[in-house]
Amino acid sequence: MKKIARTVSRTAAGAMLALGVTACGDEFLTVTNPNVIDASTVDPTASGITLSLSAQQNFVDMFGLLAMYGAWFTGEANVSDTFPTRNEFGIRSITDLNGSLNSDAWAPLSRAIASAKQVLDLSLPTPTTNISIARAATFRGFAILQMASDFCTGSFSSGPELTTAQMLDSANVWLTKGIDVGRANGTADGAALANAALVGRARVKLQKGDNAGASTDAAAVPAGFEFNLRYTDDLANRGRLSNDLYFFSFDRGSISVAPWYRQGDPRVTYRVQGGSPAPTANPQDAVPGGFHQQTKFFAYNAPIRLASKLEADYIAAEASNNVTTQLTLINARRAVNGRPAYAGAQDAASVKAELFNQRALEFYLEGKRVADFRRSPASVAGTITPAGAPYFKPGYGNTGTDTCYPIPRAERDNNPNMTGANGSAR
Repeated sequence: MKKIARTVSRTAAGAMLALGVTACGDEFLTVTNPNVIDASTVDPTASGITLSLSAQQNFVDMFGLLAMYGAWFTGEANVSDTFPTRNEFGIRSITDLNGSLNSDAWAPLSRAIASAKQVLDLSLPTPTTNISIARAATFRGFAILQMASDFCTGSFSSGPELTTAQMLDSANVWLTKGIDVGRANGTADGAALANAALVGRARVKLQKGDNAGASTDAAAVPAGFEFNLRYTDDLANRGRLSNDLYFFSFDRGSISVAPWYRQGDPRVTYRVQGGSPAPTANPQDAVPGGFHQQTKFFAYNAPIRLASKLEADYIAAEASNNVTTQLTLINARRAVNGRPAYAGAQDAASVKAELFNQRALEFYLEGKRVADFRRSPASVAGTITPAGAPYFKPGYGNTGTDTCYPIPRAERDNNPNMTGANGSAR
């Protein structure tokens, strides 16, 4: 018999006690387990919609946090936060005992992956066209892709430890399902999910070095396409529904725009201490050179772009390995943003570095930079503190050699299918 996990509201449980129940003996404690329900009693259509939307929201909820930690890790942002665990990301020397690694990155990302699987494990009607399947597959694919991009190795739902290649292969499977079912669904929502998944799959193939496949997928994305993650300004639920990049910029001054990105480019906007208008928050920690408060995400309900034709164009240009193709996109994007044409060296490595520079400005704080760093470290060298160089804040030593995040110790110690922290199989 299939079972579906369900969380019980602590508020509801507290309300029951507040009613002053006076049952005798053990009667009050003799209840049906509320945490597990029989799948046969569930309306599969309604539950599929509810659970798939919940899985989508789990992805949306964690994405801002992953984008923030990735920004600190790759030098998009300076860590203007006091937490030592967050500064470990900025210094690129992360221990597996880092509490923020587990609570802010691994746990919410794992939740997004697992909750999508709950939907995909259901026997939903019309599985080849069901919008809930398209949605769950798309967001499971993107969540796995994010794990493959940011973590050195991974694991899904307490499964075995997986390599980057294995995670990318899994992301490819689910994004392909999102494409196929989304297209077959025949609605605008289905098409939007399919096109988002198509961009995601192009990103997977680029990361794996399948340039031909990446180019094919990128070319199939329709002109003007953009898929945004939506956030809500709900005072009672800001932790779950609002944009974390806004919160950590305007409520807690933790994100400060790093020096390379302060070019006056319209794609990376910010407020400076002592400037007008001044930042609306103070940094949590002193930042050499002053606090530079990002204004790209300027409200609790500011959307974050997940996938777009613009990203597909960058993927296609990179995958082409053609200097002329790359220069065409570089100069087109510089012109659109009021910048002069590229006047640097024309060799392949220099042009590719400039392509990555434009990509860095284009997708600032959108959770893509760790993948760029891992895919082509030489191409981001001008925007990131090199290993061994001093950290921008005193007292932390030199920048480390990490290129990705370790699996948290808590996962290793509690996952029965993974080697434990002491090296023994669990």
